[in-house]
Amino acid sequence: HSFFPMPEPERPTWVKDKTASKEYEVVQTKPYDDYKDFKMEPAGHYIVVKLLWDRNQISVLVCSKDHEVVKEFRGRRAQDLYHAMFSYEEEHNLQWFTLKDHIAYIGKELKKAEIALALGNSSYFQE
Repeated sequence: HSFFPMPEPERPTWVKDKTASKEYEVVQTKPYDDYKDFKMEPAGHYIVVKLLWDRNQISVLVCSKDHEVVKEFRGRRAQDLYHAMFSYEEEHNLQWFTLKDHIAYIGKELKKAEIALALGNSSYFQE
C-alpha cells in the first residue's frame, strides 16, 4: 500500500521563527459565562481590590469564605502585589488560591487596577 505523508499543520502566519509540532491545532474558545462557569476556591478565599488614591497605591484584601479580611497587601504594580500574595501564601503553607482561572483573574484585575491608577482613572471597578 502507498504511504501519504500527513500535511504539516497550517501554522500561524504571524509566527516567523517556529515550526508547528505534530500536536499543533487551533482550539476555538467558547464564551465564558461569568455566572455558569464560575468556580469558588475550595477553601473559599477571594479578593477585593480597591484603589487608594491618597496613597497612590492598590489595596488587595484577601477574604475568607466567612467574609473576614485575612490580609491586606498594598503596592503600585500588579506583579509586585501578586508576587507578594503568592509568596506569602507559599511561605506560610496556605491554600488561598489554587484554581488556575482564579489566579489568572487576580492577575487581570490587578493589571486593570494598575492601569487605572497610572492613568488617574477613577472609574475602575472589579469584575
